Amino acid sequence: MIPTLHFNGPVWRPPYESTAQLLQVTAGCTWHRCKFCTLYGQQRFRMSPVSEIESDLRIIKRFQPRARRIFLTGANPFVLTTDKLADIAQLIRRYISEGQPTIGCFARVTDIADKSVDNLRLLHQLGYDYITIGVESGDSDTLTRVNKGYVAEDILIQLHKLDEAGIRYNLFYLAGLAGAGNGKRNAMRSAELFSKLSPVSIGILSLTLFPESELYKEVQDDLFKEASEHERLDEIMCLVRNLQCRTHILGRTVSNPVPFTGYIPTDRQTILDTLSSVRSSLSEQELRDYRDGIVSL
Repeated sequence: MIPTLHFNGPVWRPPYESTAQLLQVTAGCTWHRCKFCTLYGQQRFRMSPVSEIESDLRIIKRFQPRARRIFLTGANPFVLTTDKLADIAQLIRRYISEGQPTIGCFARVTDIADKSVDNLRLLHQLGYDYITIGVESGDSDTLTRVNKGYVAEDILIQLHKLDEAGIRYNLFYLAGLAGAGNGKRNAMRSAELFSKLSPVSIGILSLTLFPESELYKEVQDDLFKEASEHERLDEIMCLVRNLQCRTHILGRTVSNPVPFTGYIPTDRQTILDTLSSVRSSLSEQELRDYRDGIVSL
C-alpha cells in the first residue's frame, strides 16, 4: 500500500508554489470571518499533532529526499507561535537534511503582530521565506467593510517587521472588493500603501462571489453592489499605474478573464496595454458571462 499524507479539508496553495512539497501543519482558518471568502467552508481551525507531521515527513523523506521547498498548508499556519514554527522547521531539517529546504505558507497580517523582529529573524534563519499574505486591499474602508480584521496601518507596521527581519513576502489584491463606484479609491490607497513596502509579487484576483459567502447574501439583499467588470479592469489599471515599488504583477488566475503578468516598473505599460485592450474589445456582458461560469477558484 502506498503511504498517504495527512490532509484534512480543502488544500490551497499559490500558483508559484506549484513545485513545493506540501506539508499539513494546520487546517482551516483562525479568522474565518471575511465576508467574501468560501475557501475553507465550515472547517474549523485545527493544528496537526506532531505525530502526524513526523509521519508525513517520513513519507516525504522517502519520496522527496531532496525537496528544496516546503509549503505548509492551511489558511494561516504563521499564526502558530514562534516556538512551534521553529520546532516544525527543525523537524523538517531533521528529515529533509539533504535539501535544507526553505519554508513557505499563507499568513494573515495579524499572525505577525505577536512576533518580534528578533522572532522573525530566527524564523528566517530556520528557513521561513517568501510567505504569502492575502491582504486583499490597502484601503481601510474596504478592509473594514468586508471584515478582514485589520486596517491599512496594521499592514504597514507588520510587513515592515518582515522587511526588517529579511523575510520576503508575496501579496494578494482583490479587485472589486470595495464594491461599485469605489474601485479607484481602493486602487489609489492600495497603491500608496504597497509602494511603502517591498512585496516580491502582487497577485491580482477579481472578486468572485459564491452563494455560501456573506457578501453574496448582501448582494441579494441590496446591501452590497458588485463593481462592474469594466470598473474592475479600470481599478486594476489604476493600481498598476500608481505602484511605485519594484514588484512582479501576477494576474494568471481563473478569476481574471484574460491573464497578465509583468514586472513593475519595466513592464508597466505592457500590462496596461493588455488590460486596456480587454476593456475595449470585450463587452460587459461577455466578461460577466465568464465570471458567472466560474465554478471554483
